[in-house]
Amino acid sequence: MNGITDLVKIWQLHDEMVIACRKCPRLVAWREQIAIVKRRAYQDQVYWGKPVPGFGDLEARLLVVGLAPGAHGANRTGRIFTGDASGDFLFNALFEAGFANQPTSHDRNDGLMLKDVYITAVCRCAPPQNKPLPDEVNTCIPYLQEEIENLINLTGIVALGKIAFENILRIFQQGRRSVPRLEFTHGGVYNLGTGLPWLLASYHPSRQNTQTGRLTAAMFAQIWTEACKRLGEV
Repeated sequence: MNGITDLVKIWQLHDEMVIACRKCPRLVAWREQIAIVKRRAYQDQVYWGKPVPGFGDLEARLLVVGLAPGAHGANRTGRIFTGDASGDFLFNALFEAGFANQPTSHDRNDGLMLKDVYITAVCRCAPPQNKPLPDEVNTCIPYLQEEIENLINLTGIVALGKIAFENILRIFQQGRRSVPRLEFTHGGVYNLGTGLPWLLASYHPSRQNTQTGRLTAAMFAQIWTEACKRLGEV
Protein backbone atom coordinates (compact mmCIF):
# COMPACT_ATOMS: atom_id res chain seq x y z
CA MET A 1 0.00 0.00 0.00
CA ASN A 2 1.35 3.41 -1.02
CA GLY A 3 -0.08 5.59 1.71
CA ILE A 4 -3.38 7.36 2.06
CA THR A 5 -4.10 7.47 -1.71
CA ASP A 6 -4.25 3.68 -1.97
CA LEU A 7 -6.28 3.51 1.25
CA VAL A 8 -8.85 5.91 -0.19
CA LYS A 9 -9.11 3.82 -3.35
CA ILE A 10 -9.69 0.66 -1.34
CA TRP A 11 -12.54 2.33 0.55
CA GLN A 12 -14.02 3.83 -2.61
CA LEU A 13 -14.22 0.40 -4.23
CA HIS A 14 -15.79 -1.02 -1.08
CA ASP A 15 -18.40 1.75 -0.89
CA GLU A 16 -19.26 1.37 -4.58
CA MET A 17 -19.85 -2.35 -4.04
CA VAL A 18 -22.10 -1.67 -1.03
CA ILE A 19 -24.17 0.99 -2.81
CA ALA A 20 -24.72 -1.23 -5.86
CA CYS A 21 -25.90 -4.23 -3.81
CA ARG A 22 -29.32 -5.73 -4.64
CA LYS A 23 -28.89 -9.14 -3.03
CA CYS A 24 -31.93 -9.01 -0.70
CA PRO A 25 -35.19 -8.59 -2.66
CA ARG A 26 -37.32 -7.74 0.40
CA LEU A 27 -34.96 -4.97 1.47
CA VAL A 28 -34.55 -3.60 -2.04
CA ALA A 29 -38.32 -3.34 -2.42
CA TRP A 30 -38.79 -1.73 0.99
CA ARG A 31 -36.01 0.87 0.77
CA GLU A 32 -37.15 1.92 -2.72
CA GLN A 33 -40.82 2.08 -1.72
CA ILE A 34 -39.99 4.32 1.24
CA ALA A 35 -37.94 6.56 -1.05
CA ILE A 36 -40.98 7.07 -3.27
CA VAL A 37 -43.74 7.33 -0.66
CA LYS A 38 -41.62 9.38 1.79
CA ARG A 39 -42.65 10.86 5.11
CA ARG A 40 -44.83 13.96 4.94
CA ALA A 41 -42.15 16.13 6.58
CA TYR A 42 -39.67 15.19 3.83
CA GLN A 43 -41.90 15.29 0.76
CA ASP A 44 -39.71 17.93 -0.89
CA GLN A 45 -36.52 15.89 -0.44
CA VAL A 46 -34.95 13.29 -2.72
CA TYR A 47 -34.40 10.11 -0.72
CA TRP A 48 -31.17 8.15 -1.09
CA GLY A 49 -33.07 4.85 -1.33
CA LYS A 50 -29.97 2.66 -1.71
CA PRO A 51 -27.68 0.67 0.60
CA VAL A 52 -25.84 3.02 2.96
CA PRO A 53 -22.05 2.70 3.31
CA GLY A 54 -20.16 3.51 6.47
CA PHE A 55 -18.24 6.76 6.88
CA GLY A 56 -15.61 8.42 9.01
CA ASP A 57 -11.87 8.50 9.55
CA LEU A 58 -10.26 5.91 7.26
CA GLU A 59 -7.31 5.66 9.66
CA ALA A 60 -9.55 5.32 12.72
CA ARG A 61 -8.63 3.22 15.71
CA LEU A 62 -12.27 2.97 16.80
CA LEU A 63 -15.08 1.29 14.87
CA VAL A 64 -18.72 1.94 15.83
CA VAL A 65 -21.28 -0.59 14.59
CA GLY A 66 -25.04 -0.06 14.60
CA LEU A 67 -27.90 -2.19 13.27
CA ALA A 68 -29.22 -0.73 10.00
CA PRO A 69 -30.20 2.54 8.30
CA GLY A 70 -33.40 4.19 9.48
CA ALA A 71 -36.17 4.31 6.87
CA HIS A 72 -36.43 8.10 7.04
CA GLY A 73 -32.96 8.72 8.44
CA ALA A 74 -30.01 7.21 6.57
CA ASN A 75 -32.27 5.79 3.84
CA ARG A 76 -33.20 9.42 3.18
CA THR A 77 -29.86 11.17 3.71
CA GLY A 78 -27.48 8.50 2.43
CA ARG A 79 -25.25 8.57 5.50
CA ILE A 80 -25.49 6.17 8.40
CA PHE A 81 -27.12 7.56 11.58
CA THR A 82 -27.75 10.88 9.81
CA GLY A 83 -31.13 12.57 9.94
CA ASP A 84 -32.94 10.78 12.76
CA ALA A 85 -33.21 10.71 16.55
CA SER A 86 -30.68 7.89 16.97
CA GLY A 87 -28.10 9.91 15.10
CA ASP A 88 -28.85 13.04 17.13
CA PHE A 89 -28.15 11.09 20.30
CA LEU A 90 -25.01 9.45 18.90
CA PHE A 91 -23.36 12.48 17.30
CA ASN A 92 -23.92 14.67 20.34
CA ALA A 93 -22.16 12.05 22.48
CA LEU A 94 -19.31 11.75 19.97
CA PHE A 95 -18.93 15.53 19.89
CA GLU A 96 -18.81 15.75 23.68
CA ALA A 97 -16.13 13.02 23.71
CA GLY A 98 -14.03 14.76 21.05
CA PHE A 99 -14.69 12.28 18.24
CA ALA A 100 -16.80 14.65 16.09
CA ASN A 101 -16.47 18.30 15.06
CA GLN A 102 -20.16 19.11 15.57
CA PRO A 103 -22.98 17.76 17.76
CA THR A 104 -25.65 17.31 15.10
CA SER A 105 -25.94 15.89 11.61
CA HIS A 106 -28.91 16.22 9.27
CA ASP A 107 -27.38 15.88 5.81
CA ARG A 108 -24.45 13.94 4.36
CA ASN A 109 -22.94 17.22 3.13
CA ASP A 110 -23.32 19.19 6.36
CA GLY A 111 -19.62 19.27 7.22
CA LEU A 112 -19.61 16.60 9.91
CA MET A 113 -16.14 15.11 10.37
CA LEU A 114 -15.18 12.24 12.61
CA LYS A 115 -11.80 11.95 14.30
CA ASP A 116 -10.35 8.48 14.97
CA VAL A 117 -13.80 6.92 14.46
CA TYR A 118 -15.44 5.04 11.60
CA ILE A 119 -19.19 4.34 11.82
CA THR A 120 -20.99 1.52 10.04
CA ALA A 121 -23.79 -1.03 10.54
CA VAL A 122 -24.55 -4.72 10.40
CA CYS A 123 -27.08 -4.21 7.57
CA ARG A 124 -26.86 -1.56 4.85
CA CYS A 125 -30.52 -1.33 3.81
CA ALA A 126 -33.42 -0.02 5.88
CA PRO A 127 -35.45 -3.07 6.97
CA PRO A 128 -39.22 -3.12 7.62
CA GLN A 129 -39.92 -2.44 11.32
CA ASN A 130 -36.14 -2.06 11.83
CA LYS A 131 -35.85 -5.86 11.87
CA PRO A 132 -33.62 -7.48 9.25
CA LEU A 133 -34.14 -11.20 8.75
CA PRO A 134 -31.33 -13.63 9.67
CA ASP A 135 -30.65 -14.43 6.01
CA GLU A 136 -30.39 -10.71 5.25
CA VAL A 137 -27.90 -10.23 8.07
CA ASN A 138 -25.85 -13.17 6.77
CA THR A 139 -25.81 -11.67 3.28
CA CYS A 140 -24.62 -8.29 4.53
CA ILE A 141 -22.01 -9.39 7.07
CA PRO A 142 -19.15 -9.70 4.53
CA TYR A 143 -19.29 -5.91 4.05
CA LEU A 144 -18.69 -5.38 7.77
CA GLN A 145 -15.94 -7.97 7.77
CA GLU A 146 -14.21 -6.17 4.91
CA GLU A 147 -14.42 -2.85 6.74
CA ILE A 148 -12.81 -4.41 9.80
CA GLU A 149 -10.01 -5.65 7.57
CA ASN A 150 -9.63 -2.26 5.86
CA LEU A 151 -9.22 -0.37 9.15
CA ILE A 152 -5.49 -0.90 9.43
CA ASN A 153 -5.21 0.92 12.78
CA LEU A 154 -8.23 -0.75 14.40
CA THR A 155 -7.84 -0.95 18.18
CA GLY A 156 -11.38 -1.14 19.55
CA ILE A 157 -15.01 -1.62 18.53
CA VAL A 158 -18.18 -0.20 20.07
CA ALA A 159 -21.21 -2.40 19.39
CA LEU A 160 -24.47 -0.47 19.51
CA GLY A 161 -27.01 -3.11 20.46
CA LYS A 162 -27.09 -6.86 20.89
CA ILE A 163 -27.36 -7.72 17.19
CA ALA A 164 -24.23 -5.71 16.40
CA PHE A 165 -22.47 -7.30 19.36
CA GLU A 166 -23.32 -10.85 18.33
CA ASN A 167 -22.35 -10.37 14.70
CA ILE A 168 -19.04 -8.72 15.53
CA LEU A 169 -18.27 -11.73 17.70
CA ARG A 170 -19.28 -14.05 14.89
CA ILE A 171 -16.82 -12.39 12.52
CA PHE A 172 -13.93 -12.80 14.93
CA GLN A 173 -14.90 -16.32 15.95
CA GLN A 174 -14.66 -17.60 12.38
CA GLY A 175 -11.54 -19.73 12.25
CA ARG A 176 -10.50 -18.72 15.76
CA ARG A 177 -11.29 -21.15 18.55
CA SER A 178 -9.66 -18.79 21.02
CA VAL A 179 -12.38 -16.10 20.76
CA PRO A 180 -14.79 -16.86 23.62
CA ARG A 181 -18.58 -16.90 23.67
CA LEU A 182 -19.68 -13.72 25.42
CA GLU A 183 -22.92 -12.30 26.80
CA PHE A 184 -24.05 -8.78 25.88
CA THR A 185 -24.06 -6.34 28.79
CA HIS A 186 -24.33 -2.58 28.46
CA GLY A 187 -20.96 -1.10 29.39
CA GLY A 188 -19.22 -4.45 29.18
CA VAL A 189 -15.66 -4.47 27.86
CA TYR A 190 -14.43 -7.70 26.31
CA ASN A 191 -11.01 -8.97 25.33
CA LEU A 192 -11.28 -10.95 22.10
CA GLY A 193 -7.73 -12.25 22.19
CA THR A 194 -4.13 -11.40 21.40
CA GLY A 195 -3.80 -9.16 18.37
CA LEU A 196 -7.56 -8.52 18.16
CA PRO A 197 -9.44 -5.31 19.02
CA TRP A 198 -11.26 -4.96 22.32
CA LEU A 199 -15.06 -4.85 22.22
CA LEU A 200 -17.23 -2.40 24.16
CA ALA A 201 -20.99 -3.01 24.31
CA SER A 202 -23.73 -0.38 24.53
CA TYR A 203 -27.47 -0.29 24.20
CA HIS A 204 -28.45 1.05 20.80
CA PRO A 205 -29.35 4.78 20.86
CA SER A 206 -32.76 4.06 19.35
CA ARG A 207 -35.71 6.25 20.21
CA GLN A 208 -37.24 3.28 22.02
CA ASN A 209 -34.23 3.05 24.34
CA THR A 210 -33.58 6.74 24.87
CA GLN A 211 -37.19 7.82 25.41
CA THR A 212 -37.87 5.05 27.92
CA GLY A 213 -34.72 5.80 29.92
CA ARG A 214 -33.15 2.43 29.21
CA LEU A 215 -30.26 4.42 27.73
CA THR A 216 -29.65 7.86 29.23
CA ALA A 217 -27.24 10.53 28.03
CA ALA A 218 -25.10 9.90 31.11
CA MET A 219 -24.99 6.15 30.44
CA PHE A 220 -24.02 6.76 26.83
CA ALA A 221 -21.36 9.29 27.79
CA GLN A 222 -19.72 6.64 29.96
CA ILE A 223 -19.33 4.43 26.89
CA TRP A 224 -17.30 7.07 25.09
CA THR A 225 -15.32 7.93 28.19
CA GLU A 226 -14.34 4.27 28.41
CA ALA A 227 -13.46 4.21 24.72
CA CYS A 228 -11.25 7.28 25.12
CA LYS A 229 -9.58 5.72 28.14
CA ARG A 230 -8.80 2.56 26.23
CA LEU A 231 -7.46 4.53 23.30
CA GLY A 232 -5.22 6.43 25.69
CA GLU A 233 -6.92 9.77 25.17
CA VAL A 234 -7.66 10.48 28.87
